[in-house]
Amino acid sequence: MENAIPEVQGVVEEALPNTLFRVSLESGEVILTYLAGKMRLHRIKVLVGDKVLVKLDPYGGKGRITRRL
Repeated sequence: MENAIPEVQGVVEEALPNTLFRVSLESGEVILTYLAGKMRLHRIKVLVGDKVLVKLDPYGGKGRITRRL
């Protein structure tokens, strides 16, 4: 059974240390996100201004960047 974790699009506003990013979502909300493990493994670069797909944490607060669009 798969959990329904919402995925939303956003734009990277700021790159922070330790692969953290500040992303503004379509809804206008700005959240702190981290890079998914597969993206780190394959060394996919995420730069300021990139459109990304973010899986939101069900408990709120952070999100995980899963894809660069």
